[in-house]
Amino acid sequence: MPASRRHHRTLAVLVNCLGIIAAVPALPLAAPRAAAAPPQAAAPAAAAEPAAQPAAPPGAPARATPIPTGMPAAPPAMPTTKAAPIQLSKPPVTVAVAAAGTPAPGYRIRVHNAGPTPVETTVRQELPAGSRATAVTGGGRANRPIGSATANEVTWRLRLPARSTTTLNTALSGASGGRSVTAPTCAYGTDGTRPYDCATATWTGPTVPAAKVTAAPAWRRPPVLLAALAALLVVTGGVLWWAWRRRRPGPARAATGTPPGPTRLAAGLPPTAGGAGGPADRGTVYPRAAMPAPAGRRRRPPIWLVVGVAAAVLAGVVGAAAWTATQRVAAMDTTKQPTSGAWVGNSVTGALGVPLRETAFEFTVYRLACGAGTLPATTAGGRQCLATVGVRNLTPGEQTWHGQLQRAYLPGGNWVATDESATRVANLGRDVFAQPVAAGSRVLLPLVFTVHGDDPPKQLELRSGVFSAGVRVDVR
Repeated sequence: MPASRRHHRTLAVLVNCLGIIAAVPALPLAAPRAAAAPPQAAAPAAAAEPAAQPAAPPGAPARATPIPTGMPAAPPAMPTTKAAPIQLSKPPVTVAVAAAGTPAPGYRIRVHNAGPTPVETTVRQELPAGSRATAVTGGGRANRPIGSATANEVTWRLRLPARSTTTLNTALSGASGGRSVTAPTCAYGTDGTRPYDCATATWTGPTVPAAKVTAAPAWRRPPVLLAALAALLVVTGGVLWWAWRRRRPGPARAATGTPPGPTRLAAGLPPTAGGAGGPADRGTVYPRAAMPAPAGRRRRPPIWLVVGVAAAVLAGVVGAAAWTATQRVAAMDTTKQPTSGAWVGNSVTGALGVPLRETAFEFTVYRLACGAGTLPATTAGGRQCLATVGVRNLTPGEQTWHGQLQRAYLPGGNWVATDESATRVANLGRDVFAQPVAAGSRVLLPLVFTVHGDDPPKQLELRSGVFSAGVRVDVR
């Protein structure tokens, strides 16, 4: 056998031996013993804990006991950590508000107790800024809460009999001014923080026929004025140019080629002053060629003409630019918010009691009150403001929201987020931000903001997600 083949066979044997040695530690040690056990006894023995085994009858063959490997037969089921969505249970007291068809703002409030027992409740109607109640029925009274962010309110303390409906009426003044007026109403429990139900209505005054808009006269329209100004500039420039051309002197007489001597006589012209016997007239049969006129200095247009035309052109350009800029500024819509960047949707701004919609939620702020007596407990770090907010999920799926995204803006421009611990206390220990809002459902929640200083918030900013443009509610 050649030496090269012997070397190859030796090398192949060494490689095979090394592979066998490397594979031996990976073989299961209990495989031979486990194979000896009966199949029906292997599974219970592997899953059960060590316990007393029944004694084998005499003479029976010994059964092999599998060695426990320390691994469970199946992983245990993990408990689900997803919180249940918030569901608004049917409140014992419901509120319905309708606008009255009166020349002045008026509302009809229906408070219904659907339970089998009497209920004590406090009904509050928020009035818009600048308005006052002129007529209140049902024993209510109009007051201005101390430290409240709203202008004033009308309050009723009622004891509703079982399965009864109470109707309340209010009339306002000094708030319409030819515009719509919204006054939300809520019914609270005995603690004054948890609302039973809230409703809102918007009063709209009688429609006034719109005046017929007539077109402005032609001489008052900007395009016509600009066209007339341009035509006037052109005509003025032409007239001034024509007048300047008329004032220029005619060509010199020497340049006209006037014939001298006998030629003048033959032409029927009088002789020159030197007479016919002058040296200029003797020996001349044909007329001489005209002498070229001396080159005169070219006259330039007067300075007043140049300045006048330049001023007129400049005035026309400035007027056209100013008119164009004015039209563009007038065409801008200041109510629209930018949507560039990561924001989704447009930011909407409204007043108390007006439903405002964003990408996922529809928010309605019914009331905002600050100061002592608002909550059962106050913090030493600031003053607490309680907002009654209605949240409706407009999407087909569950939606979560976060307390740090709900903000109250102060008059100085600073803002504070929701005080989540105080909000949990106001909601009877329930964390409303840890539970999603069910699809198509509406919840009514109190939110607490802790502010510093004496000034109440002037605006609330509410949003469903980090990238949502959200809504803004003016509360002052």
